[in-house]
Amino acid sequence: MAEGNTAVVTDSTVYMPPEFLAANDIQTVSLYVTLDGEQRRESEISAEAYDDFYERLRASEEGASTSQPSVGDFTSVYEPLLAAGREIVSIHISAGISGTIGSALQARKELVDSGSGGERIHVWDSRSGCGGQGLMALIAGQASVNGDDAEQVVAKVERARATLKMWFAIDTLEYLRRGGRIGAAQAFLGSALQIKPILTLEEEITPVERVRTRRRAFERMVEYARERSEASAGTWVVQHIHDPETARRLVEAGREVFGSEPAFVSQIGPVIGAHVGPGLLGIGGIETGLLRLGD
Repeated sequence: MAEGNTAVVTDSTVYMPPEFLAANDIQTVSLYVTLDGEQRRESEISAEAYDDFYERLRASEEGASTSQPSVGDFTSVYEPLLAAGREIVSIHISAGISGTIGSALQARKELVDSGSGGERIHVWDSRSGCGGQGLMALIAGQASVNGDDAEQVVAKVERARATLKMWFAIDTLEYLRRGGRIGAAQAFLGSALQIKPILTLEEEITPVERVRTRRRAFERMVEYARERSEASAGTWVVQHIHDPETARRLVEAGREVFGSEPAFVSQIGPVIGAHVGPGLLGIGGIETGLLRLGD
């Protein structure tokens, strides 16, 4: 498709269908995951292989670890774009839970110092991840294709981020505790074991409430969807980990609430999955009209 003068870069934790990325001229930089002593780029693990990864994760006593892209990973994506004379808006997972932004900023500095045009790179912290980050990347991609410059692109994603709310329920806090990403959800540790924490990501992982069953967690996701709809946030997404059937049911409920199709539905991949574990179910969205659907 036609390229705008502003290139959009994000990272592999957006978990969007590849055709969405291609249609909006969005490039990605991959994070890394290590399981059973094997480190791989997340981008090398296909969505079809996610189920195998999560089965191995369940069986692993040590669990999985993750790491951010290297500075070199970023420069290898940035350099050709700068050489083509383009500006870059680089949108990434929250700095509150990942060092990815730090690597992007270091790469920018290296490219400024080397006279390669690094000052044309605008690194933007989504203060989110997964579905929320994906919505921001799509808005940026559409704005770029329409010819917006980098400042205009950033202004549009900032406006959208101000309207974003995402919620997700997980089966256990154990994976977050192991990985050190638990943030303010630490307050939920030590409570009854049979709870299903509901969390959000507002720079860091933040607790919302506790429920006792998966059925109640599902009901709360639908109630959150109604809250979004009543707040005129009708551009929505559903995400899950290793639970496509429940995600399908949530999409059906979401259609009734919003009267529209989701912007996308995605299974969260190994990097974020390593920290939250199988069984996640999430929903959220942004203000209607900020993202064109069906393009």
